[in-house]
Amino acid sequence: MKYQTETAKQFDYVGERFADLQLLRYRLNGFEQLSLSQKTLLYYLSEATLYGRDITFDQFGKYNLRIRKMLEAVYTDLTVDHQTPDFQALEVYLKRVWFSNGIYHHYGCEKFKPEFSEDYLRGVLFQVDACRLPLRSGETVSQLCDELFPIIFDPEVMPKRVNKEDGADLVTTSACNFYDGVTQQEAEDFYASQKASDSQNPTPLSYGLNSTLVKRDGKVQEEVWSAKGRYANAIRHIVYWLEKAMTVAENEHQRRVIELLVKYYETGDLQVFNDYCIEWVGEHEGRIDFVNGFIEVYGDPLGLKGSWEGIVEYKDLEATKRTQTISRNAQWFEDHSPVDPRFRKPLVKGVTANAICAAMLGGDEYPSTAIGINLPNADWIRAEHGSKSITISNITDAYNKAAHGSGFKEEFVVDKETLSLIERYGDACDDLHTDLHECLGHGSGQLLPGTDPDALKAYGNTIEEARADLFGLYYIADQKLIDLGLLPDGEAYKAQYYSYIMNGLMTQLIRIQPGNQIEEAHMRNRALIAHWCYEQGDAIQLERRKGKTYVRINDYEALRQLFAKLLAEIQRIKSEGDYEAARHLVERYAVKVDPVLHEEVLARYQKLNLAPYKGFINPWLLPVYDADGAICDIQVNYSESYAHQMLRYGQEYGTM
Repeated sequence: MKYQTETAKQFDYVGERFADLQLLRYRLNGFEQLSLSQKTLLYYLSEATLYGRDITFDQFGKYNLRIRKMLEAVYTDLTVDHQTPDFQALEVYLKRVWFSNGIYHHYGCEKFKPEFSEDYLRGVLFQVDACRLPLRSGETVSQLCDELFPIIFDPEVMPKRVNKEDGADLVTTSACNFYDGVTQQEAEDFYASQKASDSQNPTPLSYGLNSTLVKRDGKVQEEVWSAKGRYANAIRHIVYWLEKAMTVAENEHQRRVIELLVKYYETGDLQVFNDYCIEWVGEHEGRIDFVNGFIEVYGDPLGLKGSWEGIVEYKDLEATKRTQTISRNAQWFEDHSPVDPRFRKPLVKGVTANAICAAMLGGDEYPSTAIGINLPNADWIRAEHGSKSITISNITDAYNKAAHGSGFKEEFVVDKETLSLIERYGDACDDLHTDLHECLGHGSGQLLPGTDPDALKAYGNTIEEARADLFGLYYIADQKLIDLGLLPDGEAYKAQYYSYIMNGLMTQLIRIQPGNQIEEAHMRNRALIAHWCYEQGDAIQLERRKGKTYVRINDYEALRQLFAKLLAEIQRIKSEGDYEAARHLVERYAVKVDPVLHEEVLARYQKLNLAPYKGFINPWLLPVYDADGAICDIQVNYSESYAHQMLRYGQEYGTM
């Protein structure tokens, strides 16, 4: 395959499209200006990131890996006719499985419906050489079909990866592979007991973060994810590349961070994970950074288990000037927050924010990825040691390039004046709101002494995202941002207010299947904020014109005061651990969908012929070696197709 070194003007951001998905590419801006040592560090960390892929597949469903390998065997078999409608339907299904790290939608969590028949799949499986299928010792093709076909084809069998239905047993009704043989009550009792024994510890562990909870011989116990436990083979490969990264670390502190991560992987010790997080959040001198491990808990209905994810990054030096301006003023924002002073941090420590370029995405961050990240998640570490926030500039740039000229805004924005406002300020405000959300929103506030960080249970993720969004929404309208040079004038914030409310009330419904409710935590957060504010008075209205519904904001200042009021309540709920208040807000405002409005929005969106979800093809980092076998350069190849990348990853980084 030829190496490509396109200029920015030639670079093609938009790739393949299928189902409800659009693949994009992201460019490694400024990569060529990095030193050889920095490029090599990025390469080693990228290898460590790609070796976690199979872990994520397994976490998202116990049958995902076998299904993926079975379908890949059919997809690549030369004896199978690739021109039939059934094969083409299987191809789309497999590409969706690749995208979602399993058979469940990456956003809605519902199981995919195959558009090919059981008889077709059974027939081609018998056509494929059996040695290419993921058969266990002594297993026949018929037995493989008997095990996997109900999982694929029966809509009643394991229908949702993460179930959040109020009143259901969220563990037994969720297909995610974090629990085996235990009920929700048994899981909650198990971790409540662990926390009770450690209740006086000012530096508590993130109980349950890196383990599968199982019942064996009637006893509930953990199987820890480590180099000596569950996922050992994948983790040992990750450790190998992390150890190589240590040899080219930019400074001693960075090397110590990687060393602690290796120790954590080798032992599975959550105390070592705390040590690692503290060292990681304190390392600021290097230009290269990364996230690698069991991090975010959105994939667990109880909000305890960390899905494996990886991202490798380097600072975008120009864009970082914006984020660092925000972080330098973190104490001012905390002191002027509209929340009860009891819930503010008297001293904001270690809040840092950088705009970065992603160099590699992996696990739960691939192919679909966040545009901003704030870590670590432990509240006590945030309070005592601070947090790191990143805005991923080359990802947002790719999104913006792909969205240009789509017709989406013209279809849904209420009038030309508002559209002009969004066109003028929208991209800048989106970036700024992400910065405020990640850097200050997640990093703000404090729990009252004795409050369990997991007290909000299944509602915790939604409440936390609402808290961070509201913080950003409140402050994006503040004169302080104009004084800091982050916004040009007092009109700019209105672009963000309008876009946010339109999304929360209407346009995010394009991601929901007819008849379904809102499940995903970020979508619930936006719906909660928009519907709560809509109910409070006349600041927002929905108006009908020529058979179409539009959002109109009548009073932007009144809307800001509503954001302040809701932020104060959300922070109180978080700080006090008020589960019932969280449950009330989420169930009333964040879950239900108006079926009539939903049908209208879907019809209008369908006419635009756009894909509601987007994800990314990674660049291919290729080491170049000199005559002595030493790396002398890292070249970036942007030409790999989606299918080629997915099949290559399965071959090169398959460990399970």
